[in-house]
Parts: sequence; structure tokens; C-alpha cells
Amino acid sequence: MRATILTCAVTGNLTTREQHPSLPVTPDEIADACIAAGKAGAAIAHIHVRDPHTGKQSMELAYYREVLERIRVSGSDIIINLTTGPGGRYVPSDEDPGIAAPASTIMPPERRVEHIAALRPEIATLDLNTMFSGTAVVINTPRNVRIMAEVIVAAGARPELEVFDSGDIHLAHDLITDSTLSSPAMIQIVTGVKYGAASTPETLVYMKSLLPSGSHWGAFGVGRLAFPMLAQSFLLGGHVRIGLEDAVYIERGRLAKDNAEMVEKGVRLVQKLGGVIASASEAREILGLQGKYAW
Repeated sequence: MRATILTCAVTGNLTTREQHPSLPVTPDEIADACIAAGKAGAAIAHIHVRDPHTGKQSMELAYYREVLERIRVSGSDIIINLTTGPGGRYVPSDEDPGIAAPASTIMPPERRVEHIAALRPEIATLDLNTMFSGTAVVINTPRNVRIMAEVIVAAGARPELEVFDSGDIHLAHDLITDSTLSSPAMIQIVTGVKYGAASTPETLVYMKSLLPSGSHWGAFGVGRLAFPMLAQSFLLGGHVRIGLEDAVYIERGRLAKDNAEMVEKGVRLVQKLGGVIASASEAREILGLQGKYAW
């Protein structure tokens, strides 16, 4: 049986300290969470950064750099996966929908990948969704996706395509067909976001059936179905993901102590279902990564 890669998404940009008082927010907290997740069994750390003073999402290069440098000096060999998701949210003004409200974060695609070009991580996410999410419209047009993809590939990073519904997978096919991206693709199926793919076995089977041939893929669920969807992804042959970006409860009524505890439970689930968890070096071999720090 092929080893299963477990990714830990340590903080994201939507989970709040009100939801989990120990959510990693500062660069040192985020780095420590990644290091601990690696020791608990995660091969990949999916990383967002926050403004350490407000706790809100940030695109500040200095924060990304500090997180990565702290991980490097720790000796951890966990694979770095940096987000490019922030910067795509549009909130229309009530008075004039053609004018962005203050909560909008929409920015040019080049700005959204500046940290990838500068830090050159092994993996960078590339969201393919355009959809309503929370109180905003997330906009990732094919043009913008292609621009970001070119920067990611030029930086030597492996794009991880995040797909939230079936149409996103059709876009992935087009990106491979026109050689924007190479094959085999690396794809993460996101379930449980309202108005996106549902966290059900039937939905995941359908989404899997659409994937480009030979894709490296995984899936995860958001909220209370995070662990059931972790198991479902494994059972269908996919890799898995867990972390405080996706859920805050380790079991009904009990907050997870931290990301490491969530990873430990994810590892146990895979092992009890007969699987083997990949180390970081094994994950690099599976995904064809270079395995070198470029930052």
C-alpha cells in the first residue's frame, strides 16, 4: 500500500481566537505549530500568516519569512506549503455593488504570489474556485489563475490545486491541456464550504471521478466532518489533511489542545484503517519534490 501523506493546515485565515484560544497567530506560534505537527506525523505544513497584533489574515512577506526561518533553524524537515489564497475576496458595497466594500481584499494576482517568488517553497496552493464564501465572493478568474501559476512554477514550487466544486476540476483539465501546468497534477479537494462541494462520500466519489489521470490527490472536510472526511479520503485512495484551519474540535464538545493533537488523531485513523503514514522524505519522493530549502 502506498504511504498516505498527511498535511496539517495550522491556522488558515478564517478561524479566530474566539473559536480556539490557542490558535497560532504570531510567526513564532505558527512556526512552533508546524514543527510540532511534523513531530506528530504530518509530512506537509500548509501555512497562512496573520497580523500578530490583530490576528487577521496578512500577506506580509516578513511574517512568511520569519515563519520559514524559524522552521529551518529548528531542524524540522517538514515540507512547506504556502498559501496564495488571500487577496481574492470581493465584498460588494450595498449602495453600489460595482464598488468594493472595505472588507474586500481583492488584489492583482501578481501581488498574491510575491511571497512565493521571494521564498520559493516546495509547494504553493493555487485556488481554482470562484464562489460565494462567508460574506464575500471569492474570485479566481482563469486569467488570474494562469498568472499565479506561472509565478509558482517559475519559483520552482509545486502547485497544489485547491478545488471546491466540480467546475474547478474542469478548469484544472484546461490548465494542463494548455501546458500552464504539468501532469501529474497535485490536487486538494475541499469539502464542507457552504455553496461548494458537500462533505459526503457521494460527493467525494464524484469529484474523484473527474480528476485528471494520474493526479496526486487528497481531500478534507471543514468543521464537524473534518475527521470523517479524512477517513473517507483515505478509503478512496487519497491523501489527508487536518488542522485548526479546518476544524477546532478533536471530538464532540472538546476543543483540540493544538494542531499536533489533531495530527495524532489523523495518524491513528489512517493506521487503524490499515494505512501507513508517509514521512516528509517519503512524501517528497511520492510528489517528486526537490527537497531543498531555497529560502
